[in-house]
Amino acid sequence: MTITDAIGRIQEIQALLTPRAATPASGGLATATLAGTATAGGASATAGSPFAAALRQASVTSSAVGAGPRMVQAAQTQLGVAEQPPGSNDAPAIRTYRGALQSDPGVGPWCAMFVSWAAQQAGTPLGDTGGGFASVDQMWAWAQRSGHALPAGATPQVGDIIVLNQHTGLVTGVRPDGRIETIEGNTSDRVAARDHAPGEAIGYIRMGR
Repeated sequence: MTITDAIGRIQEIQALLTPRAATPASGGLATATLAGTATAGGASATAGSPFAAALRQASVTSSAVGAGPRMVQAAQTQLGVAEQPPGSNDAPAIRTYRGALQSDPGVGPWCAMFVSWAAQQAGTPLGDTGGGFASVDQMWAWAQRSGHALPAGATPQVGDIIVLNQHTGLVTGVRPDGRIETIEGNTSDRVAARDHAPGEAIGYIRMGR
């Protein structure tokens, strides 16, 4: 066998060992690949393409999103919920927040109840037994005891629980100037977006760690 014949034979063997491209599945179903691409009805999408972005958005699950962001997602669905009548600390939705607690404390200040409800919706209930809290002080004491507390000087993340003076809410962002954006229950008798100077925070509670 000449050198030319040997090279030709090696090329034939390599061709046999090289896997052929997979035939796209029919029906338009999206299929993720190990290379980080996706195909849908034969169309390929790289990780940065609009199709891949849509695929990622459609496939987000509770296991793919952190506990804090899941709490924010739950809380955002309640924006605008208000006491009925104003100043009563009560409403059908607020009774639902109270229902997240292990025992219903009755009508009263409900900011901690709202946070407890959001945590329950996110699958990370607050408290040693997951019973939630009606009291900000009790919630903060539990966080310190259980290792979920962060000091006032910490940099908050989206989904952290901000602990204020007898009030609480969820961090939704931090502005370039340092002001902390939140969503809170029982603020002006409703669920609403607010912002605070960093110095207002007594500390933060971070779930999922």
